Amino acid sequence: MRLVKTALTIAGSDSGGGAGIEADLKTFTAFGVHGLVAITSVTAQNTTSVTAIHDIPPEVVAEQIKAVAEDIGVDAAKTGMLSNAEIIKAVAKTVEKYEFPLVVDPVMIAKSGAPLLREDAIDALVKYILPLATLVTPNRFEAEKLSEMEIKTVEDARKAAKKIAEETGAKAVIVKGGHLSGDYAIDVLYHNGTFREYRAPKVEGCTHGTGCSFSAAITANLAKGLGLEDAIGVAKKFITLGIATGHRIGHGHCPVNQSSWIEIPAEKWRIYEELSEAVRKFESMNPINLIPEVGTNFVYSLPLPYARSIEDVAGVKGRIVRYGNSVKAVGPVEFGASDHLARAVLTYMKFYPEYRSAINVKYSEETIETAKEQGLEVSFYDRREEPIEIKEKEGATIPWGIETAIKRAKSRPDVIYHLGDIGKEPMIIIFGRNPQEVLEKIRLII
Repeated sequence: MRLVKTALTIAGSDSGGGAGIEADLKTFTAFGVHGLVAITSVTAQNTTSVTAIHDIPPEVVAEQIKAVAEDIGVDAAKTGMLSNAEIIKAVAKTVEKYEFPLVVDPVMIAKSGAPLLREDAIDALVKYILPLATLVTPNRFEAEKLSEMEIKTVEDARKAAKKIAEETGAKAVIVKGGHLSGDYAIDVLYHNGTFREYRAPKVEGCTHGTGCSFSAAITANLAKGLGLEDAIGVAKKFITLGIATGHRIGHGHCPVNQSSWIEIPAEKWRIYEELSEAVRKFESMNPINLIPEVGTNFVYSLPLPYARSIEDVAGVKGRIVRYGNSVKAVGPVEFGASDHLARAVLTYMKFYPEYRSAINVKYSEETIETAKEQGLEVSFYDRREEPIEIKEKEGATIPWGIETAIKRAKSRPDVIYHLGDIGKEPMIIIFGRNPQEVLEKIRLII
């Protein structure tokens, strides 16, 4: 009995690793699905251009599909770059022998603008591949080509999706809305005679490989047994996250990050365990004289590019307080539990990305002098110097203060303090790469 599900990608290779089979295999892995490959074409490609294309002989493409289908088995498959009419015919003839769901990403043009489907092959795609499709996933420009109509609005997308499905025989069509105007990317699905919309805020990030990864995510989830509409819903969340956390590489269109889907949950668990242990050690140190009136918090952030807001920073819910003659955490470690200190560490990370942890302690001149004597770099900011436009902007004071202190320091500061203001308690913040390093600096000060 085969325990792992399998998904097959029938597509071209991208030497830059951003799209094509490379993106598909990363996506399959992110969903715990074993990836199978039938390579249709080898491209010399990077983030800026496609400089060469070498098509694989059609019979070799067909043999790749046959080899994996008959030995390993295919739970779902997708097509990407099919390049020419002869490859399209060979793929259609071979796929038709098997009964797995087929997602068709009608790849026509690369992100760089290079054509990936010859003009004479579009008719072959419509005639031979689309009738076999469980789902077709065109973007706006591909949908305009397939429907022979202009698409400017969501209503246009609805008409195009229905027209493509009815004229080609595809079971379902989703017209992706990333290229439509507006603040939301709204994808329109036509399935079983009805429409459904999938929407997500448009996010800044990396978009190379978006179409490949989205269709691969749908394929992976179909392979795992999800229904079509649920598989699309998961894929929509997956691709939105992948764009927002894309890898900033190359000089052109940077690629989406498929790994973030699994890396973020894994990293969150590591952070939770490490910070929870550090809080227990801090309590056992019983540094009662270091606890300020407002209490102490201890935070640890996700790494960049995953640290995007205070929800990506773990802290102690309710803070750490004096409890009789001891020090005690009021609540557990949770993401989003800190506001002020989370903003401080997020700002610090813009200058020193590896330093993801911090703790706030009570201000005293003795503590500052001890820190200096122990060789720690100390800097400060004065809240009285805060510009009026910063004071009036909610949540802007701490980022301004941390940035000011970092720019004031001769080198990377371990300790940043301020002397307070009207109604604001003076405070010291200690930074480290991780909670253990922060604790080591606390021990030096104690």
